[in-house]
Amino acid sequence: MPVKTFWLEHAWLGTHTEPGVALDVTADGRIAAVRTGAETPPPDAEVLRGLTLPGLANAHSHAFHRALRGTVQVGSGTFWTWREVMYSVAQNLTPDSYFALARAVYAEMALAGITAVGEFHYVHHAPGGTPYAEPNAMGEALIAAAAEAGIRITLLDTAYLSAGFGAAPERHQLRFSDGTAEAWAERVSALKGAEHARIGAAVHSVRAVPADQLSTVAAWAAERHAPLHVHLSEQTAENDACQAAHGVTPTRLLADHGVLGPRTTGVHNTHLTDTDIALIGGTGTGTCMCPTTERDLADGIGPAPRLQRAGSPLSLGSDSHAVIDLLEEARAMELNERLASRTRGHWTAAALLRAATADGHAALGWEEAGTLEAGALADFTTLALDSVRTAGPVPRLAAETAVFAATAADVRHTVVGGRHVVRDGAHRAVPDVAGALHEAIASLRG
Repeated sequence: MPVKTFWLEHAWLGTHTEPGVALDVTADGRIAAVRTGAETPPPDAEVLRGLTLPGLANAHSHAFHRALRGTVQVGSGTFWTWREVMYSVAQNLTPDSYFALARAVYAEMALAGITAVGEFHYVHHAPGGTPYAEPNAMGEALIAAAAEAGIRITLLDTAYLSAGFGAAPERHQLRFSDGTAEAWAERVSALKGAEHARIGAAVHSVRAVPADQLSTVAAWAAERHAPLHVHLSEQTAENDACQAAHGVTPTRLLADHGVLGPRTTGVHNTHLTDTDIALIGGTGTGTCMCPTTERDLADGIGPAPRLQRAGSPLSLGSDSHAVIDLLEEARAMELNERLASRTRGHWTAAALLRAATADGHAALGWEEAGTLEAGALADFTTLALDSVRTAGPVPRLAAETAVFAATAADVRHTVVGGRHVVRDGAHRAVPDVAGALHEAIASLRG
């Protein structure tokens, strides 16, 4: 099988930055060999100057929230007032407009070094709740959008059945609901994956899926060994309502109905009791932190260090896309904890990069991605080390510079399956990503 060689000026190999690395990639998009000590580029190698990282995994995305950027910063309010603005945008989505928006959003992710996204997808039907002629038209639009943008996707098809603890869906929520978990399972079972796409499941929240239907969603995911995600304890109001309805915390409710486990990821995990943390960690349930959204929505700072110590693997997501920058998400997790604890050094740069790469991919069911090692998918991204943000530090500290100073603007190349998606800072399939975003968002606003 033909092999293509990339020469990496500097590469992060999971524990340290290594200068002069030759990466051999097979025609089917896998890393065949990682050769260190290559001081000069081998003949015919493609030269990538800067720091090359494994591709970044955005473990939690709502693509249509990108249309909210800026508009929700006017005035004051809470998560609940923000939600009303979000609903108004969701009402305007069609399969075609969602494809156009998601294609541009996923291209923006590729420009930021993201090679895989977990799309937490709950806008399933037409406004009013009538299914499309193709019941999975919206999900298929997202899968197609990721293909055109050149990144991998795990479509986390989301059960969203209730306005809150058994209440019927409100007007804006009708298009989210399949009526019952059984009907949700029947619809989602018709979704097909692809080379770039895998199908997972999600429980929107304990508010949105009645307790007696949680196990149906969990069983669907378990039977397929698929990832299962859930918004968990993002707001204290949800915790209070769950206690009133069931006499337990949301975490305990999920545990009692078989939702927690090593293929499950709780998103946010913000307002937890000591017992909740022990349940999450003890079951190997992951935690996806979305710091830029959590601060944007004034959610609070979750107990990420305690969750990790309890046994919960950490991943990162850009969620509402206040910004799309996994490096910012990584450093924000550490810097938020510094503010809360008034101490420094809760995670090393290597640990934060692991959350953004290997553990993020694992949370999305792409365990063979997220590392630069033989046998892994050839998905990686290269950051400039000569920008105004990254110039100066010695190369051995390139990973620390990347995490604590670089931004998405420093991404020079993004490679997926051994093929350039972004080259020299430009997206090869979507040359004008900003223009595509502007057009797609303008169409939703009328």
